[in-house]
Amino acid sequence: MTLVLNLIGVLVFVAGLLISIAWHELGHLSTAKLFGIRVPQYMVGFGKTIWSRKKGDTEYGIKAIPMGGYIRMIGMFPPGEDGKVSARSTSPFRSMIEDARSAAYEELEPGDETRLFYTRKPWKRVIVMFAGPFMNLVLAMALFFGVWMTYGIKQQTTEVATVSECVLKQSQNRDVCKDGDQIAPGKAAGLLVGDRIVAFDGKQVKDWAALQKKIRDTIGPATLTVVRDGERMDLKANLVANQVAKSDGHGGYVKGQYVDAGWLGFGSKTVIAPLSLGESLDYAGQYVETSVQGLVNLPAKIPALWDAAFNGAERQPDSPVGIVGAARITGDLAALDLPSEERASYILSMLAAFNLSLFLFNMLPLLPLDGGHIAGALWESVRRHAARIFRRADPGPFDVARLMPAAYVVAAVFVCFTLLVLVADVVNPIKIT
Repeated sequence: MTLVLNLIGVLVFVAGLLISIAWHELGHLSTAKLFGIRVPQYMVGFGKTIWSRKKGDTEYGIKAIPMGGYIRMIGMFPPGEDGKVSARSTSPFRSMIEDARSAAYEELEPGDETRLFYTRKPWKRVIVMFAGPFMNLVLAMALFFGVWMTYGIKQQTTEVATVSECVLKQSQNRDVCKDGDQIAPGKAAGLLVGDRIVAFDGKQVKDWAALQKKIRDTIGPATLTVVRDGERMDLKANLVANQVAKSDGHGGYVKGQYVDAGWLGFGSKTVIAPLSLGESLDYAGQYVETSVQGLVNLPAKIPALWDAAFNGAERQPDSPVGIVGAARITGDLAALDLPSEERASYILSMLAAFNLSLFLFNMLPLLPLDGGHIAGALWESVRRHAARIFRRADPGPFDVARLMPAAYVVAAVFVCFTLLVLVADVVNPIKIT
């Protein structure tokens, strides 16, 4: 049964991947057609075409390898200086430029002169290129909000789940008290499992993040107001300075980092509870912020990823994963011995995180990514506006094709990184327990 559930999870991820790709390309397609740009092809996948159908002037199809997708627009790049597609030269860089320019015109038909991508105003080109990643962002937020506002997320509460016996630094590799260890302030104050802390020094606390901050900001006497068996009571505690895990500012912790702060000595109860719309918006902001930081830190994770792939090192939980790894994780999630709604929430969240990653990755201002074309259109707009202000001749369209040598370098780096992640996902995958 476990194998069947695992396979179902993988198939669900593959289906979600194809939908995400098709949804992304639909953003490009719909806006391109809106602005009168001819689109000869709309394809999901790469490689051999396994199904296609032509409707109007666009061929819609599915290809064999579900690793991406594309639409082909006429006139992505402006013609050469002579107004034509330049002849091939002996320069390798020039050949790259001319190959890209030639591909943009290879399906040019009579009447297409007014339907070329590069002839559209920069703001229209920005919309066309941004529409694809934006669709992934919309899908990601729809999935996230659907999970957060219906099923919920794991949240720490102000209810006491455990009470520490003694004062121990959280960086110490032990959780057993020894003779001579100082009694934990919470235990000395009479804090019991099941107590719900509702106020700290007379000020009401509604959530764990607020309570955590008050505790960490306090060293010395404090009054805890708790609800025990339906009755309110005050407990007198004397908080001590201790080495604790660094807070992320939202009630969570930063792995492997410690700070000195006030300490009470108890573990809070964790529950799964739905979020309100306002809480979901706030949580989405935190999630996007964390994802952006993860993208920025990606290069620093490559050495550990290499060691995990080729040197047998332990795979880090926050290690980058590719499509194979994500499919494998989704399969593992589907096979967990958990309630079906909890497994479904994890899988939907996985697909949402994948779509958010697609959005952030594609917004990098590098060719051949969508962000690179957006940057080119914005730069053209700046040049033309500057020319008008200083009463100079219109510089014309910015020739993004001239950046194709750099685009090939970027593509080569991405291919190498993808292969590295693939090897790590196969030989040393991240495992869900």
